[in-house]
Amino acid sequence: MLLSGIKVIEVGLNLAGPLAGEILADLGADVIKVERPEGGDDARGWGPPFVQGSSVTFHSMNRNKRSITVDFKNPHELARLHRLIATTDIFLHNLRPGVAEEVGLDAETLLALNPRLIYCEISAFGHTGPLRLKPGYEILLQAFAGLMSVTGEADGPPVRMGTSVVDFGTGMWTAIAALAALRQRDQTGRGCVIQTSLFETALFWLCNFFARYLASGEVPQRHPTGSPTQVAFGAFETQNGPLVLGVANDRLFAKLAYALNRPQWADDPRFRTSADRLAHRELLVGEIRAILRQATKEEWMERLEAAGIPCAPILTLPEVLAQPQTQALGILQTPPGSEITLLGLPLSFNGVRPALRQCAPSLGEHNAEVFGTDRTDEGTAR
Repeated sequence: MLLSGIKVIEVGLNLAGPLAGEILADLGADVIKVERPEGGDDARGWGPPFVQGSSVTFHSMNRNKRSITVDFKNPHELARLHRLIATTDIFLHNLRPGVAEEVGLDAETLLALNPRLIYCEISAFGHTGPLRLKPGYEILLQAFAGLMSVTGEADGPPVRMGTSVVDFGTGMWTAIAALAALRQRDQTGRGCVIQTSLFETALFWLCNFFARYLASGEVPQRHPTGSPTQVAFGAFETQNGPLVLGVANDRLFAKLAYALNRPQWADDPRFRTSADRLAHRELLVGEIRAILRQATKEEWMERLEAAGIPCAPILTLPEVLAQPQTQALGILQTPPGSEITLLGLPLSFNGVRPALRQCAPSLGEHNAEVFGTDRTDEGTAR
């Protein structure tokens, strides 16, 4: 495994922190998840459905980890955790702002214990600024950062994106930063503090929108499925359901014109370039819609794919799982001894995807395994 020998302590809750830990765990790191004794990570109860005592959401974010319980208010248990952190490579958390300082898990304290430690802190709004102590969740950050302002139909209400792109993205950035910091530590021998947030991730997902606004002064508006800067790039109804076209340049548009039996469009000054098509969006989209409604999506896909035009049906989740391409990739994995099938990491090394070695742990499953030789807190409250 690529990260064999790397030890990670994760005090992660819900999605962003646990996903960062899971990425490192899937890559081979020994990730020890620290949970409170009463109930553990809130995501354990985010069901139904439940499998092996925990929600499937929890399983999706916490496979390949070990779980220990620590009462941060118990000085003996906190000291025991500190001794563990002293021999750890990466510490990551997404505790509410201020909590890490209250319980002695702040960067200053832990780096004094372990100068080689890579300390990763995930917050809602960032480590500085007037909102640095404000908590937040996915839906709040999608609203506050502007994602919902550009999602949904133009004449409809703002819409939350269908999956937790802000939480997941923040977990990914944290893992990427931790890996970069490991490389730096190889050169300097010292760790560092990594700080990221849901707000910064949400802003970054809109980087092209902000760039266009700052360049033009025009506020981006919500738009249907597709792109606000491309025409014939989105969903179109056929006789039996929608079909998505991905006509992203002038060459593809010329091919589309011929496939739709409208070869004159390729030389029409209203449609010749992307900027021309954008200026006449309503006219062109109306024409394409009228034509595509004349046949089924299967008939159109056969014709469009033969012409080299990117297109796809809108599949349901069962249909996606049944796709030969999904099956061929081997991305669906069932950990040994588990009752749940999960999606593995979306990457392979030399053609091999990292295997899921075990399902998510039960609460405190590895207390004895991790702390078995540490008897200094014997007789204290659990």
